[in-house]
Amino acid sequence: ICCYLLKEFSSTSSTTAVGTVTSRVTKNGNAVMDKDFLNHEDLAGDRGMIDDIFDETYKEKEGPKPPLRYVWRNIILMSLLHLGALFALTLIPSAKIQTLAWAVLCFMVSALGITAGSHRLWSHRSYKATLPLRIFLTIANSMAFQNDIYEWVRDHRVHHKFSETDADPHNAMRGFFFSHIGWLLVRKHPDVIEKGQKLDLSDIKADKVVMFQRKYYKPSVVLLCFTLPAVVPWYFWNESIVISFFIPAILRYALGLNATWLVNSAAHMFGNRPYDQNINPRENPLVSLGALGEGFHNYHHTFPYDYSTSEFGWRFNLTTAFIDLMCLLGLASDRKKVSKEVILARKMRTGDGSHKSG
Repeated sequence: ICCYLLKEFSSTSSTTAVGTVTSRVTKNGNAVMDKDFLNHEDLAGDRGMIDDIFDETYKEKEGPKPPLRYVWRNIILMSLLHLGALFALTLIPSAKIQTLAWAVLCFMVSALGITAGSHRLWSHRSYKATLPLRIFLTIANSMAFQNDIYEWVRDHRVHHKFSETDADPHNAMRGFFFSHIGWLLVRKHPDVIEKGQKLDLSDIKADKVVMFQRKYYKPSVVLLCFTLPAVVPWYFWNESIVISFFIPAILRYALGLNATWLVNSAAHMFGNRPYDQNINPRENPLVSLGALGEGFHNYHHTFPYDYSTSEFGWRFNLTTAFIDLMCLLGLASDRKKVSKEVILARKMRTGDGSHKSG
């Protein structure tokens, strides 16, 4: 048996390919990939955390499930938000083209605050960002208004470590509605709270930009999620204040939330599983289109440390293109990428076979 660690470093692309392939020699002398695994300790040391790796030892508690406790404030606010978004749809024909373009820009920026920021940078440490880029992503994250970075990272790491169990904040085994929005309308399962408190979030606490946002999160949301998107069209090209508020602020915000939620719901239920058929997350190109590349979910849960969340580069993946651009500009570096050998070995070992026709 021969084992070798595939770690390729490129000073020009600032990309690190990580992974281990184990090979065995057959009687006819041909080397055949038998099993693949990743050296998690090496990756943890390199990234500074390992709490996004699935915990095989977790066991759900026996006995009846705790009763649902509704969070009526969230139910009311989410209902009003979506009613406002529906009203905003009726205003689109009356809106100026500059306003619609501004709404799209706000959507893209706020989405990057989640995908390139709280998800790929802070939750998974899949690349490194300079201070100016971290400040930009923090501003974009406040515009997205999906909890502050610290809380987002904590919940997302718990989601990966205890995926599809009672300790998963948006456990897809509880149905589409729960994993999409219902998890925000009820109190968290006690296991989510318990496991979240035990995570090592020292890397997040050490980031002064993140902790500054956490301290001033509410005023930053008022300013960046609602005030700025609404004021710009009204002030600069005399758009109606009603249209300025309901399209770039309310409708854009509602669409951003649902794009993210579809990663938790649709991408855990609909699609193929070419990398690991033993887990629930799926490959869903439609979700990737709306969530700037986050719909390659079977790949992502198999290799959560890959900065691209996909093996296909920029295809349906604007976030990967953005991170690559930041590296080109010198604002990002040290992108983690799973080697092609590890990906192929994993497909052959645990995939559903769909990669052969894909």
